[in-house]
Amino acid sequence: MTAPSRVLVIGSGPILIGQAAEFDYAGVQACLALREEGIETVLVNSNPATVMTDPDVGGTVIICPLTIEHVTRVIEEHRPDALLPTLGGQTGLNLAVALDDAGILERFGVRVLGTPLTAVRAAEDRGGFRDLVIGIGEPVPESAVVESLDDGMRFVEVLNAPIVVRPAYTLGGGGGGFAHTAGEARERIVAGLAASPIGQVLVERSLLGWYEIEFEVLRDANDTTIAICGIENLDPMGVHTGDSIVVAPIQTLPDPLVQRLRRCALKIVRALKLEGGCNVQLAVAPDGSDYRVIEVNPRVSRSSALASKATGYPIARIAALIALGKRLHEMPNPATGGNSAAFEPAVDYVVVKLPRWPFDKFPTADRSLGVQMKATGEAMAIDREFGSALLKAIRSLEPRGRGWLWEDPAWQLGHRRPHDLESFLAPTDTRLWRMIGLLRHGRTGAPAISAVTGIAPWFTDRLAELVEAESRVVGAPLLDAKRIGFGDADIAALSGVPPVAIRRARVRAGIGPAYRRVDTCAGEFPAETPYFYSSYAEAEVRAPAERQSVIVVGSGPIRIGQGIEFDYCSVRAAWAIREMGLDAVVINNNPETVSTDYDACTRLYFEPLDTESVLDVIDHERALTGTPPAVVLTFGGQTAIDLAKDLAYADVPIAGLTAEAIEITEDRERFAGLLDELGLEGPRGSLASDADSLRASIGALGGLPVIVRPSWVIGGRGIAVLRTPLDLASYLTTTEIGWPLRVDALVAGIELDVDVISDGTDWCVPGILEQVDPPGVHSGDSVGVLPPQHLSRPMQERAAEAAGRIALALGVRGILNVQMIASDERVVVIEANPRASRTVPIVAKAVGLDVVAAAVRCALGATLASVGLAAGLAEDGGEVAVKVPVGSLWRLPGVSSELGPEMRSTGEVLGLATSASAAHALAREAAATHGG
Repeated sequence: MTAPSRVLVIGSGPILIGQAAEFDYAGVQACLALREEGIETVLVNSNPATVMTDPDVGGTVIICPLTIEHVTRVIEEHRPDALLPTLGGQTGLNLAVALDDAGILERFGVRVLGTPLTAVRAAEDRGGFRDLVIGIGEPVPESAVVESLDDGMRFVEVLNAPIVVRPAYTLGGGGGGFAHTAGEARERIVAGLAASPIGQVLVERSLLGWYEIEFEVLRDANDTTIAICGIENLDPMGVHTGDSIVVAPIQTLPDPLVQRLRRCALKIVRALKLEGGCNVQLAVAPDGSDYRVIEVNPRVSRSSALASKATGYPIARIAALIALGKRLHEMPNPATGGNSAAFEPAVDYVVVKLPRWPFDKFPTADRSLGVQMKATGEAMAIDREFGSALLKAIRSLEPRGRGWLWEDPAWQLGHRRPHDLESFLAPTDTRLWRMIGLLRHGRTGAPAISAVTGIAPWFTDRLAELVEAESRVVGAPLLDAKRIGFGDADIAALSGVPPVAIRRARVRAGIGPAYRRVDTCAGEFPAETPYFYSSYAEAEVRAPAERQSVIVVGSGPIRIGQGIEFDYCSVRAAWAIREMGLDAVVINNNPETVSTDYDACTRLYFEPLDTESVLDVIDHERALTGTPPAVVLTFGGQTAIDLAKDLAYADVPIAGLTAEAIEITEDRERFAGLLDELGLEGPRGSLASDADSLRASIGALGGLPVIVRPSWVIGGRGIAVLRTPLDLASYLTTTEIGWPLRVDALVAGIELDVDVISDGTDWCVPGILEQVDPPGVHSGDSVGVLPPQHLSRPMQERAAEAAGRIALALGVRGILNVQMIASDERVVVIEANPRASRTVPIVAKAVGLDVVAAAVRCALGATLASVGLAAGLAEDGGEVAVKVPVGSLWRLPGVSSELGPEMRSTGEVLGLATSASAAHALAREAAATHGG
């Protein structure tokens, strides 16, 4: 096959529930792999928050709506000779098929790389796939492909059994669901037909309760086909894999059965003639006597990203090279650099993934789990055994009180056994903790839990072992508790001492984790992958590092309010640090993202982002290099900033910031004091420590409306606008309030986001984002415009100067985000965030500046002049940028879509044009494409 010279890559658009950062990771790997082969890339995407849409990654980047019309214009203008459709999620796949159906690809001579679209159609078309699988002798559930309600109900009547509805060409289980009655079946079929872009659903016999197994498979044009990873869902069929606890490698099935399932997966991929990455999902009867083929994703998927991080095998990168016609045996082993890529990874550890749900933000949401995905992100942990990996994964969720030991007091497990165990253990986000609580209080045993939930006995037995080990922690040797996997905070809580006391005891006793390498070959061959996980097991022997290291603390699992834009910042920071000739060290635990690609940094540590793990990595890096590492917290969102106090207590210097500066900005009352000292105006208000003082504060302001803000939050968590007495009563009774609160008068005007870069002496504001929606709507949910369209240049300069003065007063070196309101001729400062904000990628795209690189260089000692920035407010560029938020609330029944100070959107799109009206129209069109 002749190599193409210019390849069109279709991105996946904004972050949505069911289609998130894993496709940004895949797209980045693909673009970089193609460009290393000397191939020009043309990337189309609408998402500004991703590294993929930076020109040094995507090549020629076109930020536009992902529609046939816009992509056709891109093809006509840039004349790519090939298209890579399988790395942009369902969005990219559906758009490629639509372009082909419309004759666009043929008209412009664009060939499809990798998996042919005929194979995509065969895999995505429910009926065609079912017939293909039957044709190769593999079993499928009894089913019917229907395109009308009447046909679907006729099949339901004949089957006379529970069913599941699976719409064609959708993602994240969208529109699907289980039905146990005729009425439920009617509702599901109607919803599924509406959700499918081709009006087709598969109605099949329900396998509710069977075990769910996945294989990630790669195949090249030479028919070399390998299984990269077998993945086991702890939750049985009935819970979407994105909402399930996932374990790799497969733990509970005997090896002969695993091999049988693997051969089935390879057989299907070969029959489809897929070229690249593919996910195969299977169901296994609980007794292991039978199995069924469920579906295939003929593209890289969420599970592909997980499998890549679980094994160290870069699936998307290899899939892109396969699409160019390369054979697996021709490519080197990506971990060892020798042998070939035509091998199946071996692992000598266990990986556990836990979903991150948004129910902490939306307590009124329906928390039940089913075939439609509800999680916004996920955390992954690696350790030598399942139990210790699970405990580490729980810590990685940043539970804010919901660690291993958490129980909801309403369960009253210390007093009684639930009268309806089946309802108590129904699939929800708290089921794991409910099982732990039942075992802890002896209300039931592991066999009964397995019988009710359908979870394999092997898993419930392991939970019972952890609970039994928990009871032995107090009085046992500390090393024993650490080897089991208990964190310092859990040991401290059980022992009745603060966590710092446990750390001190560990340090005095010389008890610390070793760091082991993820190498794809279970240590059988020498490997140099700079990818590590901690374990209280025997250490690997490694040569010391030769350069000063700088640690970038990542942002953890994606959630509403802290999304992919912070991973963007972490990646750009790591790249800038390496360009400075330093070792860029990343700590993170999100398997979906670019920052946890070991190629993105010098060394990657896949760890919880808590005080214990971060300090352990700092100690390890100090031992490696012989010097204390610099630690950068400003690019990991609130997750990283929340570590500042503990790191300062441990005498760890924070690059560009002090713990005192962070304390001032995060504490609402202290920040108000700083504004007074600087002569800057803030909103009128006071502090309230309880309900009575809240009412008194409201009275002192002249009554409602007011806005109440707790400290140390992100994404508007716990912030509310109270307009009526009913709002006040509702807030006091239904909200988990983080006292004390700052109670402020609601200021009318134009809300602004100002990102300022400071070197400690001078400051620069590269751009100001004007929020179109009024104050009281979270900036993440507001339409934003850059440069401001309703603010004079003198007012913009006043806003920039206010931000600059705050940065200098705080002693910030690096980046600071300041939110303010322009009201008449006043500039009212609302808050400052001592970190990069979600606006950074938008500003970078709009003004053409690597904002993060400039900020990290200043944090490490550079001056504005040395990084090429002039002091003051930068001049406006030639284009207007409009950001429009996109949400996924239709997946979360019970959540109000009304906008307010608590952020609700999951992603965003960008419009770029020479006028504000044209940019706004483009952004609105892009948002509408994704349901926004």
